[in-house]
Amino acid sequence: MADVRLRPAVVADIPTILDLIRELAEFERAPESATATPDLMYDALFGPRAVAHAIMAEDAAETLGFALYFFNFSTWTGRRGLYLEDFYVRPSARGRGTGRMLFARLARIAQDTGCSRMELSVLDWNENAIRFYDRQGGTSLDDWKHYRFGVEAIARIAAQGDDRDAK
Repeated sequence: MADVRLRPAVVADIPTILDLIRELAEFERAPESATATPDLMYDALFGPRAVAHAIMAEDAAETLGFALYFFNFSTWTGRRGLYLEDFYVRPSARGRGTGRMLFARLARIAQDTGCSRMELSVLDWNENAIRFYDRQGGTSLDDWKHYRFGVEAIARIAAQGDDRDAK
């Protein structure tokens, strides 16, 4: 893997990051869900209130993949955690150790920033990814159910009020 280089994403990577996100969405059978724009990605990764980070994997010829992560917090451990939002290696680069390199870099970042956990979600049909995470020593949290609230649900819930005007 001497020909693979990992580096933090820079602003010029935004178009490539968006391409990788669309490729991942296509692979995950949900291409219509990838609606991020260059402006949104700039704000999320590089703006004054940036909330996420990305690592690019490349060789001399092309971008091989990326990892996009952010930090969350565990009240149980009292420490931050690293949440891996997107982890994608292009099919042409699979089986060459690129994913292992990216994952090891994420583990070093988690370690260096005092994280007590690294967490991610994986689709239950993605057997290759599940095997990869199992080989890395991950623990499947089968007793937890993952929930998502979209824009419409958020608006509906917010409209219910929070009693902040109650006396």
